[in-house]
Amino acid sequence: MNPTSTLDRLASLDTNTVSDALDFLGLPGATYGLRPLWDCPKIVGRASTIQLGPKTDAKPTVHLISPVIDAVTANDRVLVIAGGAQGISCWGDILANAASAKQIRGSVIDGLSRDIEGSESIGYPVYGRGITMISARNRVVQIDSGNPVQVAGVTVHEDDYVIADRCGTVFVPAAHIEAVLDLGERIARRQDGMVAAVRAGRPVADVMHDKEFEAIAVR
Repeated sequence: MNPTSTLDRLASLDTNTVSDALDFLGLPGATYGLRPLWDCPKIVGRASTIQLGPKTDAKPTVHLISPVIDAVTANDRVLVIAGGAQGISCWGDILANAASAKQIRGSVIDGLSRDIEGSESIGYPVYGRGITMISARNRVVQIDSGNPVQVAGVTVHEDDYVIADRCGTVFVPAAHIEAVLDLGERIARRQDGMVAAVRAGRPVADVMHDKEFEAIAVR
């Protein structure tokens, strides 16, 4: 499988279409609540998973997420960060600048970001649950990376595929990416045809009937 071609194909779709493809295939992956935290572009890439948790002692430690950023050597990475705490940041502008320097494509946080203007000023995409000003320092630490994490109710593995846009964030299991892309491309073509039919005057009740939509899954 050519990873560049795969990412290009995924980038040609949107989260709505990928979510529909997952529905047809009976696969999890679509999330609710992980939206762009500034007016950032769509991101498409492979997951680098990070698990956060509460800091339980007073010892100095390396700042969360920074070891993962330092270790990145590929240009297809999206940081997928789980374990954010209520009201506490797990992302900021220094991390954004470090990630941008490593050509990381963006961050998806099951939690909150601070310093969002800093990410915006360098064009670094951040998706998450919201914004705060409260620092993670001495409150939240990184406890794992590279292993499966739970993000908005979805299990995400290292190297799974990520697509995020204005409608939200979807994760695609790496083992199923070809099936999801094949079906997603058929869905996109059929939906384009449905839009054209409505614009041409066909009754929308006919165009959007369940039998018409279910026909998308038929080659």
